[in-house]
Amino acid sequence: MHLIELSEKIAGLTALVGGKAAGLGELIRQGERVPPGFCVTTEAHRLATLPEAEIVAAYARLGGGPVAVRSSATAEDLPDASFAGQHDTVLGVTGDAELLTAVANCWESLHSARAIAYRDAHGIDHDAVRMAVIVQRMIPAETAGVLFTANPLTGSRAEMMVDAAPGLGTVVEAGAGVDHYVLPAGETAGGCLAPERLAELRTLGERLQQRAGSPQDVEWAIDRSGTIWLLQSRPITTLFPLPPESAGPQPRVYFEFGHVQGMLQPVTPMGMSTLKAQVAAMLAALGVRAEIVDIGGRLYGDLTDLARRPAGRKRLVKLMAVDFGPRAQAAMEHVLADPRFAPGGDGAAGGRGAATPSLRTAVRAVTGIVGALARPEAARARVSEAIERLRLGSAAPGDLSGAADRLRFVRERDAAEGPDDITWPIVAGMIAAALPEHLLRGVATPDEIHRVMGGMPHNVTIEMDLALWLLATRAAEHRDLLLGTPSQELSARYRAGTLPDVGLAAFLDAYGHRGVAEVDLGVPRWDEDPAPVLAMIANCLRVTDPEQAPDRRFERAAEAAEAALADIVVRARRRRPVRGRIAGFLLRRARSLAGLREAGKFAGLYPLREMRRQLLLVGAELAAAGRVERPDDIMFVTLDEAHAAVHEDADLRDVVAGRRAVHRRELRRRSVPVALLSDGTDVEAVLPAPPDSGGVLRGVGASAGRVTGPARVVHDPATARIEPGDILVAATTDPGWTPLFLTAGALVTETGAVMAHGPTVAREYGIPAVICVPGATQKITTGQLITVDGAAGTVTPAAD
Repeated sequence: MHLIELSEKIAGLTALVGGKAAGLGELIRQGERVPPGFCVTTEAHRLATLPEAEIVAAYARLGGGPVAVRSSATAEDLPDASFAGQHDTVLGVTGDAELLTAVANCWESLHSARAIAYRDAHGIDHDAVRMAVIVQRMIPAETAGVLFTANPLTGSRAEMMVDAAPGLGTVVEAGAGVDHYVLPAGETAGGCLAPERLAELRTLGERLQQRAGSPQDVEWAIDRSGTIWLLQSRPITTLFPLPPESAGPQPRVYFEFGHVQGMLQPVTPMGMSTLKAQVAAMLAALGVRAEIVDIGGRLYGDLTDLARRPAGRKRLVKLMAVDFGPRAQAAMEHVLADPRFAPGGDGAAGGRGAATPSLRTAVRAVTGIVGALARPEAARARVSEAIERLRLGSAAPGDLSGAADRLRFVRERDAAEGPDDITWPIVAGMIAAALPEHLLRGVATPDEIHRVMGGMPHNVTIEMDLALWLLATRAAEHRDLLLGTPSQELSARYRAGTLPDVGLAAFLDAYGHRGVAEVDLGVPRWDEDPAPVLAMIANCLRVTDPEQAPDRRFERAAEAAEAALADIVVRARRRRPVRGRIAGFLLRRARSLAGLREAGKFAGLYPLREMRRQLLLVGAELAAAGRVERPDDIMFVTLDEAHAAVHEDADLRDVVAGRRAVHRRELRRRSVPVALLSDGTDVEAVLPAPPDSGGVLRGVGASAGRVTGPARVVHDPATARIEPGDILVAATTDPGWTPLFLTAGALVTETGAVMAHGPTVAREYGIPAVICVPGATQKITTGQLITVDGAAGTVTPAAD
């Protein structure tokens, strides 16, 4: 079939008529007013022969005159890929010859550079896409525009947005001379639409959204008689998913926790099912009780009840500043100023909120913290012993005989608590590092105190990075092989036993339980696939200046830290003797203990690796039984669902396929809200816009220093190539990224807190870092020359 009328039953025939035409067919089926027309099908496109006679005949039946010729690809108007503006539309086409040319141009637009790039970005197979073309009668529009049934700028599902202009909708697409309305607040505003028209559009939007089951992007036109015509209705693809439904009329607020661990990518369902309990326990240790929820595959905490508690409000701002970073702090301050979250509202008197530690826990905490501050060497020894016990104890018993036994083992490990021998020395180091800034106010600047934290010993992540550098120096004789061969090929050779011995086995024996986004059970570890490690070794081999060698940089940072400490202590004792002595004691203890900050996570990764191994074995059994397609499908179900598959023969294949598709879509998302309201509002999106800085990007200085160099925007550290002196620009970083710091000249991230993993490691290497730079990975391009000023918290692109 080469041609079909829009009035025929084409709803759902996306493979034949493309996404846009199928959507119009659904609107017609629902009784909505759509301009008449026809569709040149994908079958004609597949044959690569324009059915000229059929098109001309259909055009005549339409009555001739001006028509709109619009693309309708099979990958168009999808729930996660709108293809808006990627293919051609030709308006006001008149006459047979002009029509045939317009249809051919729409076909050709499937292969335009912008369409190809869009498909690449969304992981859509070029060979699988076909193009249909819609021909519709032109509406003599008096007014036209776009209706969004949710606010695409803020994410609020409680608002609609209308852009309108006199005449054809091309003016709206151009963005000039457009009247902008937010409904319901803007229904009485002036412009080209009267209040009654806005009310009609709002009713129309509510109807279309209810039928479609999701917020819609609607193109419309109003003719001279006042009739509203629908030109398109498709899902809004840019909205972040909604929080789970909550009871009660009052809004709730959710803060994203993953970026605290350097994670913005979505967590796999299995990882989420184990992480929720772990994050809740971490918050309880800080005196915070919060429900942990999955929103878009990210970990969010419901802090509503704590925000409405009079006693908890000031504490929340401090918690955000220290542990979540300045972006979260600004969002929380906005929430606390919102009268809907005023004390006395829902949840202020009970429910979730502050957690009161038991007397036993309080005694353990005081004993552990004071003991670590009094005898830091003994505390570090206890931490090392506890890590080794955890490593040895994480191995699964040898008598696990099947999937049921393995699942039982995983559940028991998931409920295990961290040992006090690790927890309280870490807390002691964090306290010792945090208090001096308050004690030395007016005596030493925050940058001077941060300098004392440089070159910090006893940090297992730094030790790992320096071990990787040592491995690279010893592998220099294989430089050509390691630099000239793709890391995935090198990894395959290592696993096949054909890679020369460069010391990789020993490194993986010590650190192979790590990886990027390593707190997610669903993510492979380095000992499963060492390709990321081999890529990082190649980066190290590119360092040729001895003074830029990572071990030398670390030594310089340590020397500068000790000198800064001595200087601060002398000044403080002279100006404030008592405070000076206390601050000096704490700073020395910080250098003895604060490096342990990474130890807890490092130790916790041992049982996570073993849990993952056992789950993959369960997945292998389920795959053999036909309940999943492949072993790692187990990572896209929950523990309860895996239990049902093992004990009740539940078929999980459709569940896994759906979740993998959602996961792939979320992996492409470059921006994740720091804070969300229950109606979907991105809290940062409603904050006042920062003043224009003349092209200077502003963030928060997290490691002092000033460096100019070429930017390297990195989304995946496993394949990143960092030349010596490149400035690493990323959305966020976790310990799995830190080997990239070995050759980087500076660090720029979109999220983070001053005491988070990335900035901490940057200080310890003595490289400048600026965090919380909104949109850095979009505003900065690889190769662009930029200057990073870690003291001022600015990133300045070089003048053209």
